[in-house]
Amino acid sequence: MRYLLAFLCLALFATPAIAEDMPRLEQRGEATQLIVDGEPFLILGGELGNSTASDRATMARHWPSLRDMNLNTVLAPIYWELVEPEEGQFDFSSVDWLIEDARAHDMRLVLLWFGTWKNSMSSYVPGWVKRDSERFPRTIGADGRTQEIISAYSTEARDADARAFAALMRHLKRVDGDARTVIMVQVENEIGFLPFARESDRTDDPAADERAMARAYAEYAEVVAAAGKREYALPMFVNGAQGRPGVAPGGYPSGGPLAHLADIWRTHAPSVDFIAPDIYFPNFGEIVDGYYSAGTRPIFIPEANRPSDAALAANALRSIGARGAIGFSPFAIEDASEAQAANIGAVYAMLDSIAPLVLDAQAEGRIAGFAAPVDLDGTAMLEPLVSELGGARFSVTTVDPWTPRDAQDPKSHGGILIWLGGEEYLFAGTGMTLTVEPADRQGRMGFERVEEGRFVDDGWQRGRVLNGDQTHQGRHVRLPPDTFGIQRFTLYRY
Repeated sequence: MRYLLAFLCLALFATPAIAEDMPRLEQRGEATQLIVDGEPFLILGGELGNSTASDRATMARHWPSLRDMNLNTVLAPIYWELVEPEEGQFDFSSVDWLIEDARAHDMRLVLLWFGTWKNSMSSYVPGWVKRDSERFPRTIGADGRTQEIISAYSTEARDADARAFAALMRHLKRVDGDARTVIMVQVENEIGFLPFARESDRTDDPAADERAMARAYAEYAEVVAAAGKREYALPMFVNGAQGRPGVAPGGYPSGGPLAHLADIWRTHAPSVDFIAPDIYFPNFGEIVDGYYSAGTRPIFIPEANRPSDAALAANALRSIGARGAIGFSPFAIEDASEAQAANIGAVYAMLDSIAPLVLDAQAEGRIAGFAAPVDLDGTAMLEPLVSELGGARFSVTTVDPWTPRDAQDPKSHGGILIWLGGEEYLFAGTGMTLTVEPADRQGRMGFERVEEGRFVDDGWQRGRVLNGDQTHQGRHVRLPPDTFGIQRFTLYRY
C-alpha cells in the first residue's frame, strides 16, 4: 500500500510538471510570448514550399542550408492526404522522419495542418474525401459548376478533419511530448472563400456576407482545433491571406482570419490561440499594425513574402521591435539564392545573439523597432521615425547619410533599439542613423560613449570605441548599410 500511495502521489504531481514544460503562450508583462523549455523563445523561422516536406530525400538536401541561414525553427506542412490515405488508417511516417531530421539538425518545428483547406482550396484532402462529393459537398463557383472547395457547412468534412487532426496531435504527444521539437501548430492554411463573399444565401451586402462566412469558417476551425487540443494542447493559430485594399470580399479569400474579422474569430474559435497574417504586399508594416490594432496577440508572421524580398530583414526587425512579434518566417525558404541566404543568415545571427535581451525588453516595454513605411505601390516614406525610451526621444532615419542615395535601398534598412536601463542603450540593425534629445525638452543630450561589438556566450564583447567621424563628431549613432551590426551607447545631458 505504501508503494501504491507513493506511485499515486508521483503521478499526481508529475502531470502539472509535464504540462508546465509544454510549449505554451504566456503573458509576460506587456508581451504575449512563446515559452519553450520554460524560457521565452524567439522564432527565427522559414516556411518550406508546399511540397518540399512530402519527401525525406528532398528535405535532406535542404537541412544544411537551413542551418547555415541560422534558422532555429522550420515551418513545415503536414498533409492530410499522406497521414490518412484510407479512412481511419493513419500513416505518420512523414511526420516521424520530419521530427527526427529536425532534431538531428537542432531545429524546432511549427507544423502546418494542410487539412480541409489550403489556400482556400481542398486539394490536400485524401482521395477518399475527394471522390465522395455527396458526403463531402463542394461549393459552386462563378460559372455555376462545382469547385474543389469543400463547404464550410459540411459537418461530415469537419468531423473527419477533426478526427484526423486529433490523431495527429495524439501521435505528436506520444513521439515528441518529451523532446518538444514541435512547438506550435497551424490549423488549416489560408482559409477563405472564393470567388464570392459567401458560399450561398448571398445578399447585396458583401461585408455582412463575409462576416457570416467568417463565422462559419471559425466554427469549423474551432471543432478541429478543439479536437486536437484535447489530445495535446500545443499553441495553435490560423493564418490569413491578405486582401488588396479596394478589392471586395471574394476577390480575396473571404471570411479568413483577417484583422477586420478578428472579433469573429476570437468569439467563434476560442481554441485557436491567435490569428496571423501571411504578407506578400509591400505595405508590410501597415498590415502588421492592422492585426496589432485589432488586438491580435501575439503577432507572428508565418509567411513573410519570400527570401527575395529586399525589405525582409527590415520587416523582421520592425515586427519584433515595434510589435512584439514572437517570430518571423519567409516562405519557400529553401529556394533562397546564395546572396539571399547570406542576408537571412546575417540578420538571424544578430537576432539570435540578442534574443534574451529582446524578449525581456518586449515584456518590460523597453524596445522599439524601425523600418521605413512602404505604400502598397512600393514607395518608401523616408521621414524620420520617432520613439521615446527611458526619458530620451530618438529620431531614426532610414537613408544613410554617408552613402550615395542611388547606391542604397532604404526599404532594406531596419533596426531595433533597446533601453538597457539608466542611460544605456543598444542599437542593432542596418542602414539606420539615430539622433537623440531629452523627452522633456530640458537641455540637450549627447553620446558619452559609443562602442560597436557583439554578444557571445560570456556577454558583450566590445569592438571599436566610436567617436569622431564614426559618430559625426558626437551627433549620431550610425549602423552602416549592407551589414548587420550592434552598437551600445551611453547618453548624457548637457
